[in-house]
Amino acid sequence: MEYTQLGRTGLKVSRLCLGTMNFGSQTLEPDAHLVMDRALDAGINFFDTANVYGWDVGKGTTEQIIGRWFAKGDSRRDKVVLATKVYGSMTEWPNDTYLSARNIQRACDASLQRLQTDWIDLYQMHHVDRRTPWEEIWEAFSVLRQQGKVMYFGSSNFAGWHLAQAQASAASVGMLGLVSEQSLYNLAVRTIELEVLPAAQQLGIGVIPWSPLYGGVLGGILQKANEGRAVGDRTQERLAKHRDQVVRYEHLCAELGEHPSDVALAWLLAQPGVTAPIIGPRTMAQLDGNLNALDVALDEPTMTQLNDIWPGPGGAAPEAYAW
Repeated sequence: MEYTQLGRTGLKVSRLCLGTMNFGSQTLEPDAHLVMDRALDAGINFFDTANVYGWDVGKGTTEQIIGRWFAKGDSRRDKVVLATKVYGSMTEWPNDTYLSARNIQRACDASLQRLQTDWIDLYQMHHVDRRTPWEEIWEAFSVLRQQGKVMYFGSSNFAGWHLAQAQASAASVGMLGLVSEQSLYNLAVRTIELEVLPAAQQLGIGVIPWSPLYGGVLGGILQKANEGRAVGDRTQERLAKHRDQVVRYEHLCAELGEHPSDVALAWLLAQPGVTAPIIGPRTMAQLDGNLNALDVALDEPTMTQLNDIWPGPGGAAPEAYAW
């Protein structure tokens, strides 16, 4: 396993981050525990979750599954860099959502209880909250850090100017500020290259791409369809939009002798500023497949072909759209 620094911090995390969104809803608890054991054995020390994960089976379920896995002992908690999130509604009551100081404090305590741990390594804002002033957010975060409940803070789904705004506010109160940003980023969706990625690099914020396989579109979807395996409605819509590109992409992967999902992850790992793509295996086989991406090396001609198939926005702003 390869490790890197999380943003500008001294914290070391694996180049692949284990996403747990499927635990509870699509992956039963015993299987989820096996996947986490396998991930840890493989050297993945970076686990990501959120307080709302569990969805229809119950928000908070995923954190509870992870908590019971930690409770098995064998230094599981000490080995893991644990990331969770706050923002989403946990109940129908108006103050159990977003980023008020009240919700941040209560949501953190609830996550700690579900996770059966004393601290969260990386506490992330799941979305920007335009209603709450940054002064209130950072004051609440500073209390959590002083209490030893949270070590670092991150964001998710922020625009570039949100990152700059957050960092300026944190600096004004003497805090380290954001150390990571989770963004939608993959070969097919490269919007963050305009401003989020350059801003993150300039500000020392590590980028953690979510949906690296674009919901399966970059994971060998044509072969799966030919084999008669089920494909979700949203993935089918994306495939219809990008079919010509997917055909070219899978043909290139076949020429390389690599699985499409491995190529997609390897491409992300090669992008400047990327800390660790979030993989979301539902099964042990999917996890083992994801690990293969670490051994895929993409040369310059291959990167050029990938950029030709999946062109980005043209570079960073403003040069991408102006002189």
